Amino acid sequence: MTPHPNTLDGPAYEARATVGYDLGTGKQIQRSVTGKTQKEVRQKLSQIVVDLDEGTYIQPSKETVGAWLDTWVDTYVVPNVKPYTADSYRSICENHVKPALGRVRLEQLTTPQIQQFYNKLQREKGLSAKTIKNVHGALHKALNQAVKIGSIRHNPADACDLPKVYQKEIAPLEQEEISRFLEAIQGHAYELLFLVTLFTGMRQGEVLGLTWDCVDFQSNTLYINKQLQKSKKVGGEYQLIPTKNGKARLITVAPSVMAALKRQKVKQAQAQLCAGPAWENKEGFVFTNALGGHLAHFTVYKEFKKIVCSIGLDNARFHDLRHSYAVAAIESGDDIKTVQGNLGHATAAFTLNIYAHTTQKMRQQSADRMERFIQAVSGAK
Repeated sequence: MTPHPNTLDGPAYEARATVGYDLGTGKQIQRSVTGKTQKEVRQKLSQIVVDLDEGTYIQPSKETVGAWLDTWVDTYVVPNVKPYTADSYRSICENHVKPALGRVRLEQLTTPQIQQFYNKLQREKGLSAKTIKNVHGALHKALNQAVKIGSIRHNPADACDLPKVYQKEIAPLEQEEISRFLEAIQGHAYELLFLVTLFTGMRQGEVLGLTWDCVDFQSNTLYINKQLQKSKKVGGEYQLIPTKNGKARLITVAPSVMAALKRQKVKQAQAQLCAGPAWENKEGFVFTNALGGHLAHFTVYKEFKKIVCSIGLDNARFHDLRHSYAVAAIESGDDIKTVQGNLGHATAAFTLNIYAHTTQKMRQQSADRMERFIQAVSGAK
């Protein structure tokens, strides 16, 4: 151990430890450690020896958090997730993480630094708890991968506290509102699309990505195995990708829904005759524009908003059609497992969590029926 030459502003002592050997030359690979006291330097040397003995020693690196995030997205994210998801991770890294932490050396990133970053996102940037949770999800995954490949010893994001995310209360249409909606869409270009969505619970991407080969008129079933999704990149293109959870599902639908799909088939055939050679629907989409091309999410949503606003339901969202189907199914007596399968949720518990208020209403109705029965059998007036 030797005194460090720069004793006025920095460490007073320096020592070197052999951490390995160059495979090409056989020369020792040494690491220098410094400290203000001999005790501090000895502690650092001892830790290096322990790490070498346990096989957990990590060679110091100048790689920054920003550089690692770029590597992580390109090497580990893009090849393994849906394009939309990859774009989301890249956007989070570019817009949030890298501006705040990108220049920090990866091996020196600490839990307090990350926590302060999250705190600023909430207090100074005004981001919602859900958005901060998404930022944390991306950063945590990236750091986990760094741990797996030995770039860092542990994940500093593990011990961070996140703001509580409060689930937004769903707003399904009431029965009277559904009746008004059905009346309002009569004759609209997307009438059948809205009707099928409302009475099957499909997500917007799923109904727009529905193809005729997945419609079985004989068994009254729909095979939901894909969705139409647009890349988040500016000018991104639409493409067919797997469903949200990556699992296909077969749903049996009401005869009225199949009747609507038959009308759609006739309507599409007429549109094809009008378009002539300009018609192109190679994928076999059920719902198309006048030339056979797929419909755009925003266009459909915009038309939906015009309709609901015209009947006084300004706050209604397209996704509320899915909620309306689920609530109607539950209140009609469908068991949660069936509703879960039809909606494509991962677990019945997830379905129960979303529609807990509906099941509570049903429990109250059950209690009311039992009370009427008790009153009847007891002769109470």
